[in-house]
Amino acid sequence: MRYKPTIGLEIHAELKTKTKMFCGSKNDPDEKHPNVNVCPICMGHPGTLPVANKEAIKHIIKAGLALGGNIPEYSQFDRKNYFYPDLPKGYQISQYKHPLAIGGSLLLPFSGITVRINHIHLEEDAGKLVHSDDGKSSLVDYNRAGVPLMEMVTEPDMHSATEAREFAEEFRRLLKTLNVSDADMEKGHLRLEANISLLPEAEHDKRVLEFKEDFGPKNLGTKTEVKNINSFRSLERAIAYEIERQSGILDEKGEVKQETRGWDDIKQKTFSQRLKEEADDYRYFPEPDLPPVYPHKMFPIDEMTHEIPELPHQKRERLSREYNLSGEVLIMAIDDADLMNFIERAVSEVFEWAPEENKENLRKLTINYLSSDLQGLVKEKLLSFGELLVTPENFAELIKMVYKNEISSRVAKDVLRIMVESGGDPSQIVKEKGLEQISDTGQLEKTVNDIIAGHPGAVADYKKGKGNAVQFLVGQAMRETKGSANPQVLRELIEKILNKLISG
Repeated sequence: MRYKPTIGLEIHAELKTKTKMFCGSKNDPDEKHPNVNVCPICMGHPGTLPVANKEAIKHIIKAGLALGGNIPEYSQFDRKNYFYPDLPKGYQISQYKHPLAIGGSLLLPFSGITVRINHIHLEEDAGKLVHSDDGKSSLVDYNRAGVPLMEMVTEPDMHSATEAREFAEEFRRLLKTLNVSDADMEKGHLRLEANISLLPEAEHDKRVLEFKEDFGPKNLGTKTEVKNINSFRSLERAIAYEIERQSGILDEKGEVKQETRGWDDIKQKTFSQRLKEEADDYRYFPEPDLPPVYPHKMFPIDEMTHEIPELPHQKRERLSREYNLSGEVLIMAIDDADLMNFIERAVSEVFEWAPEENKENLRKLTINYLSSDLQGLVKEKLLSFGELLVTPENFAELIKMVYKNEISSRVAKDVLRIMVESGGDPSQIVKEKGLEQISDTGQLEKTVNDIIAGHPGAVADYKKGKGNAVQFLVGQAMRETKGSANPQVLRELIEKILNKLISG
């Protein structure tokens, strides 16, 4: 039987603030020494009182606005009660019924679907358990305990592992653009959880029609939650595995349990952790030590809307429109501010001297060299665009030299390699290496005569009407001149001499 999966995501992101959520302890994810960024408040000592971090609240509001969500007049913090060794207070200060941002949506750039956002709320993070290699003991590092943590919850609008991964990647781009989180997954700044349920296709479509606007989790069948996934690849694989697992159970007329599962990255499979908790299990109640939050009184929300920077989808549209970027380079430019800055400065520099009627061709030439030759060297040298010795200005000058036939495309590649490895001005490199393009037929004539004399077979092919013989001889001459000859001048000269030989 064919099944249709329905997927919702919960994404936790550590926020970029100087201090923790409810105390003055430093928020430093790079701290290597355990239990140094702690204080009586984040350690839950008796008699201590929390104070909410205003900057963290502002970060949530910015994210909500960027997603087109609503910022309510009233919000509050709640206690979420549960025990775990890395939760020093025995409860977590979170938000339940009154989050800081409600609704909104995110358009996925490749699949084209729009995923609705249920809400974004703010809470404090737990500490971190460090397990011994033999698995016999665990230590607790509380440096992370109390760090501001955003939780974003989507509606169940995704229907494949690929869509879920695409959403997570696009949401990460949004967070980095807003500068509210470093969202570094290797450092644990971003953690992913997926809710997956399956229904037979016909049943799914029937329920969509039946419930219309009220179609949601309660209508989707039994769901499982896969928690604490720490990479986009693992998210995609965990969902794909869970779809296959649940399909197998349903095919055997079994019953899928509502449970929380983990993802084993080594075995590439999910495993059961516990039966799924409900909200009642956490005994939520309003946090008695914190006053309610009134976002519109704390911040000028309307002004904050206008302060939102250019968002990933807006950058994508602009770079595609203005620079005709597409594919891998477009994705990289959105993700890499240094690359996007390089592109914009290089093209702007080229346009400073480009004739109006040739700007489009020069833009294409610039992007072509950047996306193929320069990008290839960046990958080869394991560099980032922020580390490049090549400046956008010098790169634009190289394009100018190619455009004006001062150097050949072959020489341009060699010069660019030198620029990447050692820096420098391309015109100076060309001058020092003697790589100027030769267009003087007088200088090239002896070389061409020698090439023709050395390849009688190609001459015979030309006499038989084989046009590729000329291209072969041009290639030989280019190699002899180390790419410095003007290929068009070479072609014309070779054809002239060959025709003269044939007629003579």
